[in-house]
Amino acid sequence: MVVFPKCKINLGLNILRKREDGFHELETVFLPVKVHDALEIISTETPTHITVTGFSAGSLENNLCLKAYCLVKKDYPQLPQISIHLHKAVPIGAGLGGGSADAAYMLRLLNHKFNLGIPADKLSVYALQLGSDCPFFLQDQPCLASGRGEVLRPVTVSLEDYQLMLVNPGIHVSTAEAFKNIRPSIPATRIQDVIGQPVDRWKFGLFNDFERYVFEKYPAIKQLKDKMYQQGALYAAMSGSGSSVYGIFAPGAALPNMGGDAAARQDSVKHTWWKKL
Repeated sequence: MVVFPKCKINLGLNILRKREDGFHELETVFLPVKVHDALEIISTETPTHITVTGFSAGSLENNLCLKAYCLVKKDYPQLPQISIHLHKAVPIGAGLGGGSADAAYMLRLLNHKFNLGIPADKLSVYALQLGSDCPFFLQDQPCLASGRGEVLRPVTVSLEDYQLMLVNPGIHVSTAEAFKNIRPSIPATRIQDVIGQPVDRWKFGLFNDFERYVFEKYPAIKQLKDKMYQQGALYAAMSGSGSSVYGIFAPGAALPNMGGDAAARQDSVKHTWWKKL
């Protein structure tokens, strides 16, 4: 059985304060986009293992899909040994939640394929143990996220009438390092108040708090955002802790040539491009 874990972009990302448990209180809108990995599992007589193709996913023994399997196996010992094949089209350190999406879809896949009957609230508990944004990927709709990112409320926001360009510069940004260098603060305007405004107004009130640190350390990422605005984006921002940058363009507008790999991949979202520069 094969599923296709979709990644996300962040519409705004405010880091409000550091919590006593060591995590950060945040607010953001997670918007799913149809740039995706491919995940397949089959039952096997050999010990559970994973193979990864495409972009590197780091250490296999620390892979979140394997960790998801082990979490479920503890409570559902009837779960058989499986062979996992993960094809990575979304790189790690890209601010798109690719690894978290893989883990959440693994939970969903195990539950469905092996008829485990795990209720939605228990799946969310498993997901949060795997990553703060994992619970979002159990959803299939835009959500306003708060808490660590696990408190989710569906919101109405759509970019279907716009053109969306998504560019990754091939730079890995460490999420842990980005959080270490963040300066928490309460914004003057909250995200839920901004996203109801026209998209061309977002640039005045919708911000990603990670940009200050990431742009300073990796000027090439800031240059991507600047170039999108120079070439007509209504709104542009870095997603998550980086390094991917997206631009929202008016219908029919000429999309900029961002250079880089000529063999860019186009996903099924209208005019959404993945380029590795």
